[in-house]
Amino acid sequence: MLPALEIIPERRRKLGLTQSQLAELAGVSQSYIAKLEAGNIEPSYVKVKALFEALDRLEQEKQVSVGQIMNRSVVGIQKETSISDAIDVMRRNGFSQLPVMDGERSVGSISEGSLLDHMLAAKKNESQSKIVSEIMDEPFPQVGEDAPVSLLTNLLKFYPAVLVQRKGGIVGIVTKADLLGILT
Repeated sequence: MLPALEIIPERRRKLGLTQSQLAELAGVSQSYIAKLEAGNIEPSYVKVKALFEALDRLEQEKQVSVGQIMNRSVVGIQKETSISDAIDVMRRNGFSQLPVMDGERSVGSISEGSLLDHMLAAKKNESQSKIVSEIMDEPFPQVGEDAPVSLLTNLLKFYPAVLVQRKGGIVGIVTKADLLGILT
């Protein structure tokens, strides 16, 4: 089943296409698109399908991938890192969260919030002697570098960062601040 015909002009304009350009891409005439958008013809299924396929192709080509916006320099800490060292790494790099690693594998995350919660609940000497794995949160979600940025918008509503992987290895990270940078 095809989407409603009324969305064709909106999608065409969103892509910056004229009726003539869309007509050429879909293999129909410009006058056919003009009549279709005005509601002056009973459209053929085959031609409308060709229009939607052309619009879908163009939207996919214009879509930005995660690999294009990721930060390739991933700063993480090992799960055996002391809490005080984790705080130093966060301060030095200006990060509010970090992935926690076991070798090359992501096993958790640590944030300013979880560190503060732990330090306020623990006695001063007690919190300094603990290691990150004792207080870490769940790991950041991971996506492939070819994933569309639209996938990130949903994940970043619930997580402070998303790790980017290629062939099982971590190759980048995207944070809420990175996403805001491309949206503005």
